[in-house]
Amino acid sequence: MHSEILAPVVALVAWTLVMLVWMMAMRMPAMRKAGIDMGKLVGSKGTDADKVLPAQAQWKAHNYNHLHEQPTLFYAVALALALLGQGHGINLWLAWAYVILRIAHSVVQATVNRVSTRFALFLLSTLVLMALTLHAGMAIVLDHAPATPVETTAAAYAR
Repeated sequence: MHSEILAPVVALVAWTLVMLVWMMAMRMPAMRKAGIDMGKLVGSKGTDADKVLPAQAQWKAHNYNHLHEQPTLFYAVALALALLGQGHGINLWLAWAYVILRIAHSVVQATVNRVSTRFALFLLSTLVLMALTLHAGMAIVLDHAPATPVETTAAAYAR
């Protein structure tokens, strides 16, 4: 049986792929309209396009990049919680909250790009990620805590 926390992990990966398709659907026509010939581009970076493409086309690209930044920490913590047997209950709810907040952040950035709203969503998702990280750390520390003398003695008698 798999850990339930893997569902929000897969959901965020799927959302990242949705953003990739959305970015390409907006960026490629904008590049053609700007007269950019992909066949002649050598050694350029995506950020170079900020100078020649409309901001609305670039917002999707910026968000796609953002989905490869902080969410990588989410993936690591979620996998740690899954391996620790803690991928359920409050951690599952927090993981879904993180994914929903990141999707909301994407939609805002890709459409209206209001920085104050984006920042609020980013801050909330960061707090959720901090809670997940704390829970993973607590699971590690509490699971590997040294046995008390009473526990050690009881275990010896149980043999």
